[in-house]
Amino acid sequence: MEAHTVNDLITTAYRSTPRMKPMLNGRPDPQLARALEHVPPRSIEKAKATSEDFEAMFLNSMFSQMTSGLKGEGPFGDTPGTGVWRSMLTEQYSRSFAKAGGVGVSDAVFRALIMQQASQTKPSSKESA
Repeated sequence: MEAHTVNDLITTAYRSTPRMKPMLNGRPDPQLARALEHVPPRSIEKAKATSEDFEAMFLNSMFSQMTSGLKGEGPFGDTPGTGVWRSMLTEQYSRSFAKAGGVGVSDAVFRALIMQQASQTKPSSKESA
């Protein structure tokens, strides 16, 4: 029996896993599927991270507005540190929400980034052929 490294096992599992079809509003998105074929995997990862960061910023802005009118309560009351604590808390909430799927902003941003990158790479590949 051959000894396999953890990376070999992960790679084998990844390759044998069926790929999810890109979706748009709960339906298959053939345009995005075609575009993903023309974009390098590293660019796809960067686009995904960028879209999640954008959604986290959007959510942070939304949560900050929601909590801006709240007064400090409890044993600490309304102290100078309450504002700092609240901003840090809303930032962490925003990141957690975005990482868990968010409200759909990252999907739209991801699709726009991929479509733009695919349109830039398609003409150059046709010219070289």
